Order: sequence, then structure tokens, then C-alpha cells
Amino acid sequence: MKKLLPLLLIALAAVSCKPANRYIRIDGYAQGGTYTVKINLTGVAVPPEEIRDSVEAILTRIDTTLSGYNKGSQLSALNRGESIVPNSLFREMYALAYDWFEKSEGALDFAAGPLYDAWGFGFREGNMPDDATIAELKGQCGMKHMVRHIPEGAVSMKDLTTSPEATLSLNFNAIAQGYSCDLVAAYLYSIGVKDMLVDIGEIWCDGVNPSSAPWAVGIDLPYDRPTDGSDTPGDKLQGIWTSGGKPCGIVTSGNYRKYYVKDGKKYAHTVDPRTGYPVEHQLLSATIVSPGSAADADALATFCMVVGPDGAKEVILSSEGIEGYLVCEAEDGSMEGWASPGFVLTDER
Repeated sequence: MKKLLPLLLIALAAVSCKPANRYIRIDGYAQGGTYTVKINLTGVAVPPEEIRDSVEAILTRIDTTLSGYNKGSQLSALNRGESIVPNSLFREMYALAYDWFEKSEGALDFAAGPLYDAWGFGFREGNMPDDATIAELKGQCGMKHMVRHIPEGAVSMKDLTTSPEATLSLNFNAIAQGYSCDLVAAYLYSIGVKDMLVDIGEIWCDGVNPSSAPWAVGIDLPYDRPTDGSDTPGDKLQGIWTSGGKPCGIVTSGNYRKYYVKDGKKYAHTVDPRTGYPVEHQLLSATIVSPGSAADADALATFCMVVGPDGAKEVILSSEGIEGYLVCEAEDGSMEGWASPGFVLTDER
């Protein structure tokens, strides 16, 4: 389940001269990238090998259920027009996606796949669509054409469609990696883990690291403009955010490392499903911290990138428990940052 990896986040390895207590680290590959899980085994009776296998099993189930890149997944089969019997993960993800579609008033639309594909930001390579194509696609796709709840038993896309003329495909990329963090974290809590960092492109953390300090995450600050097209998150690491030991998800979405240029114009990878076109505002990235879930942080970060800086500030400041950091491009081409009151950065390494 490949998605643009977080542009600005890097989990910082703990540096300590003391023994690592009962901490272990699990690494692997998932969702088009790598994942890392760091946990304290104090008070946990499950052997490390079993924990590793269980984490791998969770990620494999997510891939075979929700990945648009795995042609054998439930999502891919449904998008091909086949019937599936949705498992609990698919049902939970669909319900979560519909919730965010409603809460965002259509700014997050998980059934606008044909629009994303047309621009080359979905599961297929796209070309530069003309206005007529965009208008047609916008009218034919979207969760506005889908049922609120999945029926019981086997279903095909036509069973989820309320408009016979609609052309639909689902794409859960805007929340899939955050949701994956939440599922892995839920398993770790269930076996008694209290100190954890789950990094699957997006991050969930709780408790403290092997140095008994809150988990720390590096943020690229806008004092030096990142190089366009750079694929190296953290190459200009200049600030540190710490969790304070509290449970939270932290996610970044952004545009300046994912775009394409045609006829001298740069097109951001974020498509506004309400208009059918890539966004043209000055917001380059949004980092969101959510105490509720990494999936919520993931959704809100994407939402910010759709609505732009003013809408992003409004939703961050009006959402209970949510903190955020925005990077915008100024008129002179420089970069400037905005942080909500509770989003505190330090220079400590």
C-alpha cells in the first residue's frame, strides 16, 4: 500500500551509554517502504519472536485487504468489479473513510480514485486531463455516490453504489498508513507494552525511549528551503518535537517533494476532489499531532493540504487536542513556518 512517505518526519534513535533495558527493535518492509517498531518489553510475557511475527501478520493482513497496489487484495478485487466478502478491516476502514468524507465536507474523498488516476497520483499513470474530462470524472465519482454502510455478505461495487451512472473506485491512501500504526499499537497495548514507537511512514508513540526520555521526532524547519524533488526526509533537520511521554500520532503530508511539471507549470500531488484539480495554494506541508489516533492525524494532515493554510489553521485551532505545524511558501519564495500553541520545537539533538 504505497503512499507518499512522510516528508518531514524522522524518528530519532535514542542515544544512551546505558544498557537498553528491555527494549527491542523490529524492522521490515511494508506498504512500499520500511517500518520500525521500538518497544520496552518490561512486564511483557510474549517472546520477541512472537511479537515480530504478530506485527508482520498484521501488516500482511492490511496489505491483502486494503492495498491498491496488491492486485490480490480485497480493495483491488472490488475496484475491478468483483464480489468480495469484506473482512473486519475493510469494514472498519470504509466506515472511517466515510466519517472523514462527511466531516471534511468532501475535501477528503476516498472514492475519487478516477480523478487521482487521471492526474497520475492514484494507482495508475495518468496524463494531463482536459477540463471536459475533469468535469465528467468529477460528476461520476466520489463517496456522494456510495452507501453509508456496507451491506452484510458478499458485495460488489454496484452494491455500494447509489447512482447507477457513477464510475467508482476506492483509494484509502490518505489514512491507510496511520490506520496501520493504530492496529500495530493496539496489538502492542494488548500484550502489555507501555513504551512504544511505531513508525510505518506515519508514527504512533507512547511512553519513553531507552534513555527514559519522551520519544523525539525530527522536523525539517523552513529556514533553508528543501531542494525541489529531494527524496531524503530530514536532509535539513533543524528542530525536534517531543511527545512529552503521552500517546499520540504524528503525521506529515506535503507537496514539495512530490509534483510534476508540464508546459512550465508545477502541479502539486494533492488533488482537491471538490474541484477535480491539483491545489494551487502556498501550503507546502502540514504536520499534525493527534492524541486520538494516527489515522486521525493522517486524515487531518491530508485535509490541511487540500484546504490550504487558512483552512488548515482554522481546523487545527478548533479541534480539541490537535496540534500542528505548517510550512508555507511566501511571495518572495522563502519558506515560513506556523505552529499551533501546543506544538513546541527545540534545537536539542
